[in-house]
Amino acid sequence: MKYELDTTDGRARRGRLIFERGVVETPAFMPVGTYGTVKGMTPEEVKETGAQILLGNTFHLWLRPGQEIMKLHGDLHDFMQWHGPILTDSGGFQVFSLGAMRKIKEEGVHFRNPINGDKVFLSPEKSMEIQYDLGSDIVMIFDECTPYPADWDYAKSSMEMSLRWAQRSRQRFDELNNKNALFGIIQGGVYEDLRDVSVKGLVDIGFDGYAVGGLAVGEPKEDMHRILEHVCPQIPEDKPRYLMGVGKPEDLVEGVRRGIDMFDCVMPTRNARNGHLFVTDGVVKIRNAKHKDDTSPLDKDCDCYTCRNYSRAYLHHLDRCNEILGARLNTIHNLRHYQRLMAGLREAIEQGKLELFVADFYGRIGKPVPPLNA
Repeated sequence: MKYELDTTDGRARRGRLIFERGVVETPAFMPVGTYGTVKGMTPEEVKETGAQILLGNTFHLWLRPGQEIMKLHGDLHDFMQWHGPILTDSGGFQVFSLGAMRKIKEEGVHFRNPINGDKVFLSPEKSMEIQYDLGSDIVMIFDECTPYPADWDYAKSSMEMSLRWAQRSRQRFDELNNKNALFGIIQGGVYEDLRDVSVKGLVDIGFDGYAVGGLAVGEPKEDMHRILEHVCPQIPEDKPRYLMGVGKPEDLVEGVRRGIDMFDCVMPTRNARNGHLFVTDGVVKIRNAKHKDDTSPLDKDCDCYTCRNYSRAYLHHLDRCNEILGARLNTIHNLRHYQRLMAGLREAIEQGKLELFVADFYGRIGKPVPPLNA
């Protein structure tokens, strides 16, 4: 993987990630394909929304179908028939989400398989081996996602273990002679001094890109913005910056304003399946009765298949009848909305007009522009 930085506007960056499998224009949003599928969508449909890279889930794909079935097909690209780049997370966040079902120790994490109850063990080395078999274009180190709230002492010990695991991830990745990219993950909770130690430690080890982890886990938005403003300037300028698990459209805008290049989140797809649709001026809850006789498109500014062909009334009808097509059309729209937002941000940075774009974005959804701290 190669990262090219074209231009900046304030702290925002316009560039691209270059892989053998294709080019990803940044800032970029990655749809989430947890089980090797973006729910309800074919790879061709996902591509038509403008997506250039997908996220797969190491933890879930390891538990099923497993490494052996994946290798029978070649790798994850061959298995799911997505031929663009794929980033896989390491499994750390999913283990974090298991709560009482897991025990975190220095060697790795012992837990019960949530599918069948079997005892399972996941370590930095095992995560690197799984992601190697998946053929991931971007491999993420195995880390502990520090929960919120966490006191300073807990956040410190968690961050320090993640650094040790980062070194072990790097070593096993290199032993496998993996030619793809490996990203480090910056931890430290909401504590700037701990984030400093994490960034320095990861940069000393050396990675192809750097993710900011442990955010969007319940902390106030102000804390997320503060940590991003503190951390991003410390990441080497020639490396991509990835904000994990974020977020709402306004979170993407705020991340870009603070120098983030890559995002992923289940929000556009999960919300679509629940009739919660993102439009230019905010959100449409399509199952509300006021839409039952509305013949207008979901979003007159959107060029997606759904908005070009169907009315709000039809989408409301499909939702009320619990039709699969409704979830599919909603997903097509929400993913296209996110990709249109990213394209708008990229164009605004190119033209040096990002703050005008930001003011217009917030004006349309009726919210004030959050301040950028110096």
